[in-house]
Amino acid sequence: MRLIETPGAPWAAVLGHPVGHSLSPVMHRAAYRVLGSDIEYTAADIQEETLADVVEPALQDGNWRGFSVTMPLKSAACRFAGRLTEFAQTVGVINTLAPVGGADGQVVGHNTDVSGIVNALLRTGACTSKEPEAAIIGGGGTATAAVAALHVLGAARCTVFVRDSARAGRVVDVAGRLGMELSFEPLDEAATSLSGFDLVVSTLPARAFDTYAQSIQGDLSRTAVLDVSYDPWPSDLAQAISACGGTPVSGREMLLYQAVDQIKLFTGQSLFEALPNQEAVLSVMAEALGLTPRTDEPRLVCDDKMLRPRN
Repeated sequence: MRLIETPGAPWAAVLGHPVGHSLSPVMHRAAYRVLGSDIEYTAADIQEETLADVVEPALQDGNWRGFSVTMPLKSAACRFAGRLTEFAQTVGVINTLAPVGGADGQVVGHNTDVSGIVNALLRTGACTSKEPEAAIIGGGGTATAAVAALHVLGAARCTVFVRDSARAGRVVDVAGRLGMELSFEPLDEAATSLSGFDLVVSTLPARAFDTYAQSIQGDLSRTAVLDVSYDPWPSDLAQAISACGGTPVSGREMLLYQAVDQIKLFTGQSLFEALPNQEAVLSVMAEALGLTPRTDEPRLVCDDKMLRPRN
């Protein structure tokens, strides 16, 4: 299944279901224009049962540069990677597939959601504690990346608010690999508990927390809450956080920063070095997402040592 019409053009795409709302195409295209790259980037609505029909031909296509992978494909996509980065191994799911250089034409699976979450929260200026009190709302695939990101930001423990902790096994696994203390609380108690945390990541789908948001209370002036959902924005959660003096962070910020490492991989750049003209790249990406232009460079969090247990 070919996803672009231009013969011989290098190409990449975001895969998931649904992806009609995805802002990845407009953001990636803006970045490639600044970089002078002719990569064509598109979106494809793909479910797990048809994933192989798209990925397997791409692996044989010399013009394919990579896939951004979103829900519900982050686990299933792992099987198409010849190698997983340590980030991906630790988190257990991926959001990126890309061919890497070398004679074997190996395909690497990576997880850039971790750096996306880290940089989105760092930009708020709210990460002032060396060991922040942290929480996650939801226990799905993105929650695994959130655990790793909060570990990078210094959290030694994390509270996870879920409907059913038995379904959050992957989150438990990640925390165990990182040596991070984990506790579970009922989802319906999250709204009245947020004031006890410095950093919170809501990984729920759009509107899934709306019924709880009206119960948010207390002084949240010390609390930054990243809502990974960005459509609609501001969400009910974001509005309630603001009303209590907290700092809401849009999922568009995470989307922006997680794309940086994807673009590096898709254009053959090193993960450990800044993109050429990175400040300009970030600014046009931000503008494409409706965010304020960037003048800062994201912290490089692809160093595997950051995901090792602390002594």
